[in-house]
Amino acid sequence: MRMKAIIDFYIDGFRNMSKLGKKLWLIIAIKFFIFFMIIKMLFFPDILHEKFHSDKERANYVMKTLLGGEK
Repeated sequence: MRMKAIIDFYIDGFRNMSKLGKKLWLIIAIKFFIFFMIIKMLFFPDILHEKFHSDKERANYVMKTLLGGEK
């Protein structure tokens, strides 16, 4: 009941928001999307898909890394 009231509060707030407010939220959403896509590409490359060809090789590498087998 309380959670429903909170969700309704935010939905009602967005519905009654001015045009400027909606544009600003759209700009913020676009900025976050671009920001996280660039961060993902630059700082979190998909090493497992680059180094290994099969899921079994990837799983073995992760297990060795997590368990401290590879230094």
